[in-house]
Amino acid sequence: MSSESNVKLTIALSNPDLDADEQERETRNLLREIKDLDVENAELVAVTESPVGSKAFGAFLLGVLQAEVSLANFKKLLGFLGDRLGNKTIELEVEANGKKLKLKASSREELTAALEAAQKFVAVG
Repeated sequence: MSSESNVKLTIALSNPDLDADEQERETRNLLREIKDLDVENAELVAVTESPVGSKAFGAFLLGVLQAEVSLANFKKLLGFLGDRLGNKTIELEVEANGKKLKLKASSREELTAALEAAQKFVAVG
C-alpha cells in the first residue's frame, strides 16, 4: 500500500455510570467533535457490524463509533483522543496496512501507552 493509505479506527466508550441515553449522547458528541477534525469519514457503528458482547441502541451500537483518517492526520486524531478521553475506559481498534491492533485503556497513563502503540503500529505498517 502507498504511504497515503487511510487508517481506520473503531472507538468503543465504556462508562458504567451512564445510562443508555447518556452514553448515546456522549458518543454522538464525540462523533461530532471528530467530524470537525480533518477526517475522511466518521460515523456510528451500525448494529449489523456488532462485536460479540456489545449492546445495541436503536440501529447503532451503544458507545461505538468508527473514523477513517489519512496517515498525515492520524497523529492529530490520536492527540485529540488523548486529550478528550484521557480518564475514560475505551477500547480502540486500529486497522492499517491490512492488519489490526486492538487496545484497551482505563486511565490516562494506559491511554497514552495505547496511543503510542497505535502510532508505532501504523508507522511500522
